[in-house]
Amino acid sequence: MGYDTQYDVIVCGGGTSGVAAAIASARNGAKTLLIEKTGILGGQMSLSGPPGFAYARLFNPRGKRDIGGLVEETYQRLLKSGHALPEWRSKIREKAGYTFSYVDPEWWVYLIFEMMEEEGVELLLDTLVVGVTKEENTVTGIIVENANGRNEMKAKRVIDCTGEGYVAIQAGCETACVSRDIIQPHTLAFTVDGVDWDKLLTYIRTNPDQFSFKQLIFPYEDANTREEVEDMYRKCYDIKELGEIMGFYELRDMALKNGDWHPYSGAGFFLTPREGGHIQAHFQHSSQVDHALPTDAWDLTRCNIECRKQNMIAWRFFKNYVPGFEHAYITKTCTELRLREGPRIVGEYILTRDDVEACRQFEDTIGKTSFKAGGYHVAAMDTLAVCVDGKTDMAFPKDGGSYDIPYRCLLPKTIDNLLAAGKSVSTDRPAYLRYLHQTMVTGQAAGTAAALSVKKDVTPRELQKNIKELQDNLVAQGAILFETR
Repeated sequence: MGYDTQYDVIVCGGGTSGVAAAIASARNGAKTLLIEKTGILGGQMSLSGPPGFAYARLFNPRGKRDIGGLVEETYQRLLKSGHALPEWRSKIREKAGYTFSYVDPEWWVYLIFEMMEEEGVELLLDTLVVGVTKEENTVTGIIVENANGRNEMKAKRVIDCTGEGYVAIQAGCETACVSRDIIQPHTLAFTVDGVDWDKLLTYIRTNPDQFSFKQLIFPYEDANTREEVEDMYRKCYDIKELGEIMGFYELRDMALKNGDWHPYSGAGFFLTPREGGHIQAHFQHSSQVDHALPTDAWDLTRCNIECRKQNMIAWRFFKNYVPGFEHAYITKTCTELRLREGPRIVGEYILTRDDVEACRQFEDTIGKTSFKAGGYHVAAMDTLAVCVDGKTDMAFPKDGGSYDIPYRCLLPKTIDNLLAAGKSVSTDRPAYLRYLHQTMVTGQAAGTAAALSVKKDVTPRELQKNIKELQDNLVAQGAILFETR
C-alpha cells in the first residue's frame, strides 16, 4: 500500500459505478485501489442524493427483473438487515416499469464500506485524480493530488468512474457532449422530515387530478390510463405506495401568482426510507440551473449558489401552501450537485436511441436495462421536454422489454488499458445511461473485465475475442445478461 505500489486495477471515482467496479475487480482476484475525491463513497447515493428512483426500475414493464448482480445483492443484504423496504410492484407500477425497491441511503453507504473491506479493496479518499500517465496510446497509471502533494500511481488497468469522463479526457479520449446552450439543467437536492403524511394523503385523495400521471403511462397496448392513475391517488392510504409525488398544480400556480414560487422546476418530491420504516421526503426537482457545463468550475459554482436560492423558494412554498408540511424541517442539503448531463466517451460502439426503441440485443452484452431514451430535463415547471428543435428523442423499449448494454460501450476507441463505467459510457444523447442501476451494471462489468484482462494478460479491447468468458463470469456474479426473470 502506497504511491509506489503497482496495482492491477485503479478505479477513479467512488460513486455508484466506482464502488461496483472496485468490488467486482477485487472479487475477480485483482489488486484493486479505489480513489475518491471526497471522504465518502456512494456519489449519487450520498453526496448528491440519493436519487429519488434509487433502486427503482429493476423490473421492465413485462414484470421481468432485468437488473441483477451487485444491485440485487446489496438490496437483499439491506432488506435482510432491516434497512430496505420490500419491493413495491403494484399493478399500475408494474405495467409502467416504474417499481420501487427502496433502500436506506445511510445504511447503503455503511454496507459499501463493509463490502470494500470484505473484498480487500484498498481505498484512497480525499484524493483528486489530476492526470494520466501513458506510453503512446496505452494508459500506465494516474497522477493524484491530496494532503501528500502530487504523486504518480501505476496500474495495469484504469477505470474512469468519475461520472463526467474527467480521466478519459485527461487520457486524450474522444468524448461527446452537448453545448452549454442545450445541456440539461443541474440540481441540488435536499431531504426533509416531520411531514404529516396522513394530512398530505387526505389532500391527495381528495385532489387526484392535481398530481402527475404521465410517468405511469407508457405507450404500450395495455398501458395504464389517466383514470386508473387518478384512481390510485384517490385510494391511497400508505405514502409508500406512491414512490414519488409530483404536481400540486393549483397550489403551485397560486404561489407563482403570489410571487412564492419560481418557474424553473416542478413541485414535488420522492421518498426515502429510514430505520424502522420511517419515511422522509427527498426533493431533487426543486432547483434547476441550465447553461452549465460539468467541465467548467465557474458554471458549477454558479449552480451551487443559484440552486440554494431556488430551493429556499420551493421550501417556503411547501411550508406555507402544502397540507402536511406545516411542521416539517430540512435535515440535509446535498454537498454536491446532481449533474444530469456531461461528456460521454466515443467508444467501440455507441448505444443509440434506436437500439433502445428496438430492444436491441448484442453478442457482447454485459447487462440489461429498460429505461426509456430521450427524457430530457429542462428548467421549467413541466421539468421534462419531449421535443428538442421540433423533433422528439423520446423512445420506449418496444413491447415493454429490455435492451442490452454492449461491452464495446465501455471501451474508448483509441486508448488502451482504460475502461469507462457509469454516466460517461459510449451512447448517443438520448440513450444516456445515467441512472443508478445502469451505472452499477456498467461498473460491475468494467471491474470484472479489467481484472479478467489482467489475469489473461490481454488488453480490455482484446478481451472481446472471447467475450463469453467475461459474460460467464458476470452471470456467475448474478448479473442478468441474456434472459430477464
